[in-house]
Amino acid sequence: MLVMKKVFVWVGTALWIFLSLAACQQDSVPRGGLIIEGDIANAPNLSVHLDRTTMVRSSQILALERTETDANGHFVFKLDKHPGKGIYRLRIGAKQIVLILNGNEDKVRIEGDLTTLQDFDYSVSGSEDTQKLLEMVKGLMAGQVTSDDIRQIGDTWPNPLLGMYLAVQALGNDTRFMDVYKAIGQRLEKEMPGSEYTQLYTQYIASLEQQALQRQAAEKIKIGSPAPDIALPSPNGTVYRLSDLRGKVVLLDFWASWCGPCRRENPNVVQVYKKYKDKGFTVFSVSLDGVDSRTAARLGNPEKVENFRARAKERWIKAIEDDGLEWPYHVSDLKKWESSAAALYGVRSIPKSFLIDREGRIVAIGLRGAAAIERELLKHL
Repeated sequence: MLVMKKVFVWVGTALWIFLSLAACQQDSVPRGGLIIEGDIANAPNLSVHLDRTTMVRSSQILALERTETDANGHFVFKLDKHPGKGIYRLRIGAKQIVLILNGNEDKVRIEGDLTTLQDFDYSVSGSEDTQKLLEMVKGLMAGQVTSDDIRQIGDTWPNPLLGMYLAVQALGNDTRFMDVYKAIGQRLEKEMPGSEYTQLYTQYIASLEQQALQRQAAEKIKIGSPAPDIALPSPNGTVYRLSDLRGKVVLLDFWASWCGPCRRENPNVVQVYKKYKDKGFTVFSVSLDGVDSRTAARLGNPEKVENFRARAKERWIKAIEDDGLEWPYHVSDLKKWESSAAALYGVRSIPKSFLIDREGRIVAIGLRGAAAIERELLKHL
């Protein structure tokens, strides 16, 4: 009888241990996984999506998981494998919450109210990066956080993605803060080389620099100002300089083989060139064909990028032949909208032309149509 009692005690203990472990298992994931759970008031029976995002201008969204809130607004994601250091987005109905993770979290918990999520009025535990993000965003909303504070976060916070996110979202496209952007970019290059975040942020900075150059150019490229020099290769590799044409009246023409309005304007340029080429007039054409950094990032493989660039060059050459652009001065760095010459002249749309007199001064901008070109040209021949 005593033996039987001991057996029952042993079985009961074992059963209690088993049930306890099972209960614990319900709230845990295997080592290296991640739980994200939340209680959101006023959010019954809504879809909840977990996405990975870059949160920069050329942002790419990767949907990871989907679940639903229960009648009380509770939801939970149990990921067997942590998705890694990155920026994530929880979409709860039409609202969203940004999470910045460092890859070491095991359980992240969110509490809030659906009606005030857009005001960042919620709490997060289990993710120091996201907690700091909330603190900074609330400080920004209250006017208590400056660009210097964002730079300090970019320099010192353990996860460089926090500084990147704050710079993009808070400073926007304001090129006055290029020093902040670049400092964060240098840290990303050092600590996360080759990552998608680093690549896209580098492109973002390049785009801002391009915009800054274009704005500066637009301010200084005025009628009567000296024409900035351009030195770029032709399709056969010969480098032509705009300044070498001093003494002639030159139509500096920005165009591309893929640009429909440019191709329709080409016959007008050809007509004027043929009529006045022996009287001191010529054309200097800059093509915006090629591959920009965004396309290069999408292609990924350097070999694919070079193949794409080679095909773009072929289309450029074919368009020159098809449209009868018989002057020799055709140049391009094959960087599309990131063309150094386009930035130098503040070109944001094509076709765009600049008429330059014999002394190298800009005398007209944006001439379209044979009659308009000829009328202005005759004033300077």
